[in-house]
Amino acid sequence: MTAAEIFQYVEQEIHSTIMATVDEQGQPVTCAIDIMDADGTSLYFLTAKGKGFYRRLKAQGFVAFTGMKGKDTLSCVAVSIRGKVREIGQARLSRLLEKNPYMYQIYSTPESRQALTVFQIYQGEGEWFDLSKKPIQRFSFSFGQPLSTFGEEYHITSACTGCHECETACPQRCIDFTGGLPHIRQEHCLHCGNCQAVCPVGAVERGREV
Repeated sequence: MTAAEIFQYVEQEIHSTIMATVDEQGQPVTCAIDIMDADGTSLYFLTAKGKGFYRRLKAQGFVAFTGMKGKDTLSCVAVSIRGKVREIGQARLSRLLEKNPYMYQIYSTPESRQALTVFQIYQGEGEWFDLSKKPIQRFSFSFGQPLSTFGEEYHITSACTGCHECETACPQRCIDFTGGLPHIRQEHCLHCGNCQAVCPVGAVERGREV
């Protein structure tokens, strides 16, 4: 899937997310925010200018969120995104209100809607995580910038002695020894760290393989 396809899924299938920002004391704060619009490069949401969420967005220019769809854990698709945000004001507000008419029940008059302003998530990276698949499916993506070199992934270095301890400990059986140096199939990895914990020679490292 492309980032644009994931954005469409977040807007149309997930819609309601939990967003995280950081307050003046450096403490995390979460709130429920709907993703109300998407295009090929960005996501859009709105908030009121009097809210603490607005002040934190303006101060930091950064947000992270997770949204989920599924009846239970094993049928769940989760999308997590973190990235830079900027206020674009009311230029796109009418479009967001037209696509999300329930907002007229919350801000019912033109005067009350003057408090609303639109934010754009325009650069960042994210992860798709699908527990409904067997084995599980996950992958990372970026938008507006290359994918960062650091990540949650584990990979096996040339220090490996081929003892297969990691293969035995892997709950998803996603370590492939068929091609010489063993390879972790990232699209099925849980990032549990069992492989690193059991490796007797420290051949498993965390972070995206360069």
